[in-house]
Amino acid sequence: MYAVIKTGGKQYRVAPDDVLTIEKVKGDAGAKIEFAEVLMIGGSETPKFGTPFVSGAKVVAELVEQTRGPKVIAFKKRRRKNSRRKRGHRQDLSKVRIKNIVGA
Repeated sequence: MYAVIKTGGKQYRVAPDDVLTIEKVKGDAGAKIEFAEVLMIGGSETPKFGTPFVSGAKVVAELVEQTRGPKVIAFKKRRRKNSRRKRGHRQDLSKVRIKNIVGA
């Protein structure tokens, strides 16, 4: 069984025992998280599609750790103008383990 969920403005295809890295969600390591924005549930039977979400469906996950992504440097330069801009960014991320998919 698998599901397609929406979190952090992105969509993920998840199955039980999957470990994935998503944008930061609140909570400490070991906390239980529920994703209610389930777009689709598939598996052995015919898939269920939501309009836009499947009613009564949710995905239960466990928060493994809070982490940060790699540093990204945004560098812009205009030649012969003595103009440059250097800006760094590190995204806050959460690593979650999918426990259960509850479909209605």
